[in-house]
Amino acid sequence: MDKHDLQKRTREFAKRVFKLTERLPISQASKVITYQLLKSASSVAANYRAVNRAKSKDDFSNKLKIVLEEADESNFWLTFIQDIDLLNSSDPELKFLVKESDEFIAIFVASTKTISKAKSK
Repeated sequence: MDKHDLQKRTREFAKRVFKLTERLPISQASKVITYQLLKSASSVAANYRAVNRAKSKDDFSNKLKIVLEEADESNFWLTFIQDIDLLNSSDPELKFLVKESDEFIAIFVASTKTISKAKSK
């Protein structure tokens, strides 16, 4: 997968999260979760876009770490939605988004490890 494919994929993730949050019940709890999830999911896409415009290897590495943190936070909120039954844990879209955020975490962890190894040489 090249950077353009991953850029599209992170953007699609954010779009799907936005649509998912529209289905959450209206409550004080879901308002907090929705706000945090919308911020983190859109940040995955926006910051990954910024990664591709990094000015140096250090800038690239730092921006990529932000993407990883935001993907991890998105995963937290998505699994939290399951944990407290805001949506059924078997909901296909919720399951897809949890899996997608898991995959983003794996991709960005591997990328940051590769960069760290290259920097230490």
